[in-house]
Amino acid sequence: MLDADIVVVGAGAAGLSLAHRLPARASPGAVSSVVLVDPPPGPLRPPRRTWCFWETGPGRFDGAATASWEWLRVRGRDGGVVRRHLAPTRYKMIRSDDFEALVERDLKDRPGVRRVEATVGAVTALPDACVRVAATDAAGAAVDLRARWVFDSRPPQRLPAARTRLLQHFRGWFVRTERPVFDPEAVDLMDFRTAQPARGLSFGYVLPTGRHTALVEYTEFGPAPLTTEAYDRALEDYTRRVLRTGAMEVLSTEQGVIPMTDAVFDRRAGDCGRIFRIGVAGGATRASTGYTFAAVQRQSEAVARAVRAGRRPVPPAPHPARARLMDAVLLRALDTGRVDGPDLFFRLFDRVPADRLLRFLDGRSRLYEDLAVGLRVPVLPMLRTAAELPWLRRRHLPPR
Repeated sequence: MLDADIVVVGAGAAGLSLAHRLPARASPGAVSSVVLVDPPPGPLRPPRRTWCFWETGPGRFDGAATASWEWLRVRGRDGGVVRRHLAPTRYKMIRSDDFEALVERDLKDRPGVRRVEATVGAVTALPDACVRVAATDAAGAAVDLRARWVFDSRPPQRLPAARTRLLQHFRGWFVRTERPVFDPEAVDLMDFRTAQPARGLSFGYVLPTGRHTALVEYTEFGPAPLTTEAYDRALEDYTRRVLRTGAMEVLSTEQGVIPMTDAVFDRRAGDCGRIFRIGVAGGATRASTGYTFAAVQRQSEAVARAVRAGRRPVPPAPHPARARLMDAVLLRALDTGRVDGPDLFFRLFDRVPADRLLRFLDGRSRLYEDLAVGLRVPVLPMLRTAAELPWLRRRHLPPR
């Protein structure tokens, strides 16, 4: 059995971010050993993906950033455009391969950090105030780990009970065009000139990395994902009809589904108080937007601070209670069709100052700012939705 102070299960954004922040042996409050467990190459490893977030000033992972922008655009269904300057904040894009390579370089020679390829099964408390992590390697051999603390970032097999759940589902093309099409100074965050579905909403999302290159995504907030063929038809329509790209080459693709739910994610697993969930499993995804990466960083930093101080390293709630309540109201209003999604989001970006809106979307706004933002949305449908929420029963929704 391999002993460690901390075992981190999963080497995605949450696991790597936490391992990167945990103090090494030579630093104050250091732990003597950290084991990062990642499944062997295969279906349990997440596909390559792109993370985006906004950040002010230099960031910890700037060396892995593909691009960043200080202008955002939102386009309405009628072609109206809102363009917002974010400086000193920048909207940053990191591809998972580059992120993993940066963290791997930094961890390579760090004392006390070990990486193990194994598929984790049961995580159980032991009588000696430790935790056993049972795993198997690629050859099927048993790998047993014992630790004081375990941080588990594996997606939950079943989502917690919720009143509302939508899915943010998308497919993206990394494209190269023959003629200069894209504006490398600005991100099109939401372009509602897409064909809108019968339920929910859809938009285009354009992350330009040059005049000829960009990641172009088709995204829906709705009840169920599409087939790959349906996504590709929507992307073909968006790139040709709306963006007028002309001749282009699709270099690579990415696709994903993000639950948007008002479920309460328990950050403690079991009763021993030594097993914690982090990342998406710990509620880091913002229910109303799907953004996760920035909350993962806040959660990881808080855990690392607790370790340095010798405190119980309980991951904090990634988003404040008021933000979670507002998310619940918005999700319910969208799911019931009481509000027009494209109109609501366009109105927010059109009428709320950029710095205030970004604080609001990040869950860092103050009460008076939340009230000011609330006045820019359809008030009566949102109040009706807020009034009914306490009477709705949370339940386990069927898989979608």
